[in-house]
Amino acid sequence: MPGEALSPSEERFERWRRDIGLLAGPVVFIIIYFIPIPSLSKEAHTLAAVLGLVLIFWLSEAIPIPATAILGAILNVILGVALAKEVFAPFADPIVFLFIGSFILAEAITLHGLDKRFAFAIFSIKFVGESPYRVLFACGLIAATVSMWVSNTAATAMMLPITLGVLHAMDEIHREAGRVSNIRGSSYATGMMLIIAYGASVGGIATPIGTPPNLIGIGLIQSLAGLKITFFEWMIFALPLTMIMFVLLYLVILFLHPPRMIKLEGMRGYVELAQARLGTWKIGEINTAVAFSAAVFLWIFPSIVSMFYGKDSGISKFLSGRFDEGVVAVMAAVLLFILPLSWKEKKFTITWERAVKIDWGTILLFGGGLSLGKLMFSTGLAEVIGKGLTEVTGASSLWGITAIATFMAIVVSETTSNTASANMVIPIMIALANGADVSPIPPALGACLGASFGFMLPVSTPPNAIVYGSGLVPILRMVRAGIVFDILGFLIIVGGLMLLCPLMGWV
Repeated sequence: MPGEALSPSEERFERWRRDIGLLAGPVVFIIIYFIPIPSLSKEAHTLAAVLGLVLIFWLSEAIPIPATAILGAILNVILGVALAKEVFAPFADPIVFLFIGSFILAEAITLHGLDKRFAFAIFSIKFVGESPYRVLFACGLIAATVSMWVSNTAATAMMLPITLGVLHAMDEIHREAGRVSNIRGSSYATGMMLIIAYGASVGGIATPIGTPPNLIGIGLIQSLAGLKITFFEWMIFALPLTMIMFVLLYLVILFLHPPRMIKLEGMRGYVELAQARLGTWKIGEINTAVAFSAAVFLWIFPSIVSMFYGKDSGISKFLSGRFDEGVVAVMAAVLLFILPLSWKEKKFTITWERAVKIDWGTILLFGGGLSLGKLMFSTGLAEVIGKGLTEVTGASSLWGITAIATFMAIVVSETTSNTASANMVIPIMIALANGADVSPIPPALGACLGASFGFMLPVSTPPNAIVYGSGLVPILRMVRAGIVFDILGFLIIVGGLMLLCPLMGWV
């Protein structure tokens, strides 16, 4: 993971986890493959063996997670579960292009420093000033807001040097005034680190492109449950949950890591200096802002039109059909290759060499997960799993299954990536809901959102690893705060789904 810094004991655990997974995966595959299961067709039986191998490799990260997704697809073709055309078709799903386009947009935002300009614009607001309480709030708010549009990893990586710079500047100012100062080594500094990591994770759920599990959930729900959730509908549903969770996040961090100073002297001067270094808006920032604004407008506008004219109106069908979210994303990305930095020098807003640095692993993981999910339903494996889980758990109510889905996703995401967690848990929960004859949408959304709420450990999510690597976050403090946020996240997700899903017509 980027920026990850693990202790020797954690490194030993990671090696042990991978070694065990590398052995256990093939063993589980062989056991399932050769044990007779009369209730399954030949294709479903083979898929169950492949699924066992893939899940163990995803949990243990025995090989890179995206490589496991590809391995699953390869095995399904070679072992006769389905033809190559059927297995690999999900890798070209329109949502894959939403991933690609939004990742390139995020790359341009980072390349031209648009995220930093936004961050210092927030810090410069008079209300923030030099209050340690408001500076803490602003740090979390910036991380959450940026993470709505770029990956939570990129948002945290952007905020880390800014936040460390703030802490360092405060210490320097105190020392120059002849006062003993160790703000950087204080509990408050730990709180600053945690709020940018957790804020980025919370902010990521607010938009479909904020974090990969959102798009994975949207794709699987559309593919396996037949419901298309638009960009605007997702924001109407997820933004209130994000706001509630962020307020609770701030209050808990403030309680666990209260500031010991009344004023962060010199904060205003530090921000003014940083803004002066940024200078006036450059052409690359303007071009990126234009492409990004166009994408956001076209993502949201069709849904707004549908609210006024109805989804079945001619204009609504025209806009939703012509301006699919994936098409809009790649259109905005292509615009970056057209808008010039300099006509004379033939320089454009982004180069292909920079664009290809996007996270292709997540794209392959999404395709592999969607492929497995579709095959589970087409072979009948999902129906058997759903009925079996219903009998074992005794869960038959919609909200009971939703609670199980949310809890399982949170627990799994503590030990593996949020993308792998979403790919594993969502199809199983849809199958469980179908087996219990209840709507699969709330359980799928519970698993989707829960996958982003791994707060306890450095290995739970890249933002955690990044701030842990700063050396300012003792592991026990992260675990303590993480347990609190896992519990709060579970309650907010389940409660929010119970309130919002009926209002959205998703039950």
